[in-house]
Amino acid sequence: MTPLFQKILLFSLIPVFTMIIGGVIAIVRKPNGNVRSLILHFAAGVVFSVVAVELLPDIVKTHKPLQLIIGFSLGFLAMIGIRKFTEVEEDKTLTVVKNKLPASLLIAIAVDIFIDGLLLGIGFTAGSTEGMLLAFALSVELLSLGMATATELGENNLSKQKSLGLIALLALVFFISAVLGATLLHNLSHNALEIVLSFGLSALLFLVTEELLTEAHEEKETVWHTSAFFGGFLLFLVLGMIT
Repeated sequence: MTPLFQKILLFSLIPVFTMIIGGVIAIVRKPNGNVRSLILHFAAGVVFSVVAVELLPDIVKTHKPLQLIIGFSLGFLAMIGIRKFTEVEEDKTLTVVKNKLPASLLIAIAVDIFIDGLLLGIGFTAGSTEGMLLAFALSVELLSLGMATATELGENNLSKQKSLGLIALLALVFFISAVLGATLLHNLSHNALEIVLSFGLSALLFLVTEELLTEAHEEKETVWHTSAFFGGFLLFLVLGMIT
């Protein structure tokens, strides 16, 4: 095991732990509707900033419109397909079901976390300093996503044990994708990597606009909720500037 690979493994654990910690905080002290909306707004701002700071510049820089269209379209179709499938499953019962998983939200978050892990693994191959700063920035994102995920699972009446287990599983997705980013995907062709990143771009935009903000707007909107979104965006933007 090379020193670089060891460093990737070590720093990829930081976002893993912050996501679990964020989930535990929200599970132990279940936030009310107003706080839940603030958390979701903040998480949406951070994820949207990831798109603007990390994904878009790399995608635009390659100037491969065909690969962009393919990856972006596949990402959109995948997320729409997932939503339609989960809606059909939910419509099969007319009664309100407790312990129901918000499948489309969980899958969208899993795709987000998977892409984040890839970015971290690839980032370390570009430079040790860049990788460490990116790990810190992603830790902030996963902390907010852990809280947002736990909050939504709580709203669906899942037990604390199941909620924590799902959050730990999502955190594991990040760790696995970071390893993949440092090994397999680093050796992909530029065309294939462009498709992967474009797929992630589409999935993350779907997560922000159709999942996080949709859930967040169930509460009455105030200036504080809007500020949480822009605060999350600004925080990751600043962190991205120093990477």
